[in-house]
Amino acid sequence: MRRRGISSAARKAKPPKQPFQRPSVFRTFARWSLGVIAVLFGCLAYAYLTLPDVRPLAATNPSSTAFMVLREQEAHAKGVPAKREQRWVPYSRISPSLKRAVLVAEDDAFWNHDGVDYNELQKSIELNWARGQLLRGASTITQQLAKNLYLSPSRNPLRKLCELIIARRLEAALEKRRIFEIYLNVIEWGDGIYGIEAASHAYFGVSASALDSRQAALLAGAIVNPRLLNPAHPTARLLARQQMILSRMGRVSLRETEAWPARPRVRFSL
Repeated sequence: MRRRGISSAARKAKPPKQPFQRPSVFRTFARWSLGVIAVLFGCLAYAYLTLPDVRPLAATNPSSTAFMVLREQEAHAKGVPAKREQRWVPYSRISPSLKRAVLVAEDDAFWNHDGVDYNELQKSIELNWARGQLLRGASTITQQLAKNLYLSPSRNPLRKLCELIIARRLEAALEKRRIFEIYLNVIEWGDGIYGIEAASHAYFGVSASALDSRQAALLAGAIVNPRLLNPAHPTARLLARQQMILSRMGRVSLRETEAWPARPRVRFSL
């Protein structure tokens, strides 16, 4: 049988080219999403493993804070002596009016959250996203304490993530009353003035236990900008804040159980 020959044209013919296929949008999005998740997980794991152990604070008062160190560095950079006035005072010896005023001014849901006020956080994220800037904060007293003790005042997202993790650790390790006690004793209340006892003596010449409601409202109103607002010489802005705080002080509780059922303690948290 004679085998049919293959023509030279047929031998030289090449298989048709496959049409170019663009990567699907879904695949591209999936790869990017996985990459972002991996980076976020890595940052979270690094932060979780390197952040401080807050458990000793249950029985030991902090000798210093990150904010105090920062202010000392700023003073040295200017070539001036660093100021630091602080007198630790137990929670039981702090005026109830001052406690109520601070809760009104800074975190009226303090007894009812686990370190993070998610409703306020959502509002903050939405507003900042709309404006394209990190302007509005939603920090609870616990978050403020975390920042004061261990972090910088910067607004970068990684610092905020660390703040959230430390806040949750504080809530897991300490009672609410202890968190509030440390906060009132370490926050900045003026140039070189830390804690309510030093602030009470500096501005009004009395101890923290002797503060009346009007003095307490001025001190609480100054927390938002303690190096600019002076409770002894209040500006119109501070006086307006004082009146707002005074009008709401009767609505907050000094004990969690007076306003809400006792919440279970956090057993494990970031």
